[in-house]
Amino acid sequence: MSDIGDWFRSIPSITRYWFAAAVAVPLVGKLGLISPAYFFLWPEAFLYRFQIWRPVTATFYFPVGPGTGFLYLVNLYFLYQYSTRLETGAFDGRPADYLFMLLFNWICIVITGLAMDMQLLMIPLIMSVLYVWAQLNRDMIVSFWFGTRFKACYLPWVILGFNYIIGGSVINELIGNLVGHLYFFLMFRYPMDLGGRNFLSTPQFLYRWLPSRRGGMSGFGVPPASMRRAADQNGGGGRHNWGQGFRLGDQ
Repeated sequence: MSDIGDWFRSIPSITRYWFAAAVAVPLVGKLGLISPAYFFLWPEAFLYRFQIWRPVTATFYFPVGPGTGFLYLVNLYFLYQYSTRLETGAFDGRPADYLFMLLFNWICIVITGLAMDMQLLMIPLIMSVLYVWAQLNRDMIVSFWFGTRFKACYLPWVILGFNYIIGGSVINELIGNLVGHLYFFLMFRYPMDLGGRNFLSTPQFLYRWLPSRRGGMSGFGVPPASMRRAADQNGGGGRHNWGQGFRLGDQ
């Protein structure tokens, strides 16, 4: 038990709370302590009965059973692996920026869920994080099941197909990929590679709550002048080394 406790405490803080909630909420529903009916995102209950907790519980809840247990465990693994890699890689020392990414993706997914009557939001949020990691490490070679190897940029789509095989649906994964792409484009691609306006900026109250640990370096989306000059010299087509690459399954 001490080993499990040490491992749990070693998880970076934001990922640790997210992982704990993704385990605790399904467990509460499985044990019947609270009816799972209160966890789903039902638009009528949220909009007209003012059950404002539903977007939160729908993000952490997953109906674990004989037919869904494996899919749940696989996505819980993806949550732990890729949220940890982002929080300790591209967002290392910038917890406010990482939390803002999660909040932005979550809000987009909630709006989409209400519009499309998506009752569970766990997989879309996990996939949005995985998509961002894959784009920040797009040229890294990763290994998947059965020894298949490919660039990280293809990983979200491989997992989409994998989850379709074991779960029978691609809507959740597709929404997660699209939301992750929206964040990546607005925060990184458009302002850094295309020289456009920075539409996303982490609110200052998040920096006061979760201060950066690298001498105040914070806020993505505005490339330094040296980066602009380097891009100009390379014809504007160069890629930037955002984040650190890992192979799938590495600890």
